[in-house]
Amino acid sequence: MSGGITGRALAAGFGFVFAATLVADRWIVQAGGETAGWIKLANLVALWVCASCINAALAGSGRAAARYLVPAIFGISILLLWERAVAMFGISPVILPAPSAIWAQIITSLPTLGADFVQTFVKGALSGYLIGCGAAVATAILIDRSPFLQKGLLPVGNFVAALPIVGVAPIMVMWFGFDWQSKAAVVVVMVFFPVLVNMVAGLKATDQMQRDLMATYSAGYAQALIKLRLPAAMPFLFNGLKIASTLALIGAIVAEFFGSPIVGMGFRITAEIGRLGLPMIWAEIAVAALAGSAFYGAIALIEKRVTFWHPSQRR
Repeated sequence: MSGGITGRALAAGFGFVFAATLVADRWIVQAGGETAGWIKLANLVALWVCASCINAALAGSGRAAARYLVPAIFGISILLLWERAVAMFGISPVILPAPSAIWAQIITSLPTLGADFVQTFVKGALSGYLIGCGAAVATAILIDRSPFLQKGLLPVGNFVAALPIVGVAPIMVMWFGFDWQSKAAVVVVMVFFPVLVNMVAGLKATDQMQRDLMATYSAGYAQALIKLRLPAAMPFLFNGLKIASTLALIGAIVAEFFGSPIVGMGFRITAEIGRLGLPMIWAEIAVAALAGSAFYGAIALIEKRVTFWHPSQRR
């Protein structure tokens, strides 16, 4: 209780400091003067500490809503700090545009951003993700079944995973052309090995007693795989799928730097760099971040439903 009162008192105190420095800045600017640097810095620090105290009080309250309010307040405070810093210190839009300018760019460029999203995420990243992860799961089952493949394929997979994307992407573009197929091929290369390693480890997660029990029931390899080993491998598999979800979008965007049709997030970023179109670049980054976060969240939600029995999903 006292911790909550202290947090609220600190939040109120620093909120007052933020409001006072904001009023001082406006008054000095309207009077035609230049606001001192320490006033600007005090304004930003007070805003950050105030938001942090509110978050600390919410996190310690034990309320169910705090689970969603804390990250929301944190994100909003970052955007406010960003907006205030750009405005107060007069940062050039070429160096760092304000969030409001990025949002205005998103609103005015929705058709372009939508077409880029479909080209890069849906056609390139998502298709390559599904192909690469599916191939990794099938290969992991083959490796688990064959000691020969276990000793031969894993070192090769490790070698392929170590290949730099900036070297692989141009080769894939030459092999598969400039459209989304070459980007999907790059994504397949990037996501295959993380999912493979996690799936192979997951298939080995059962202990000897569980396997002996299946043997006493006269279960064959296929029955033991479906009823015992695949369910036990699900937490490992989803770890690999979540890692691959972030790699997929990165791979598709980077692959577009080396050749693509006149659409796509990577193409748009490279084109706007030459025109110093920083708001559009940041708009593409924002769309990519939101898409990647939503994709990761969807996989985490599926994991929660599939592996509800695992201790990591219990509260």
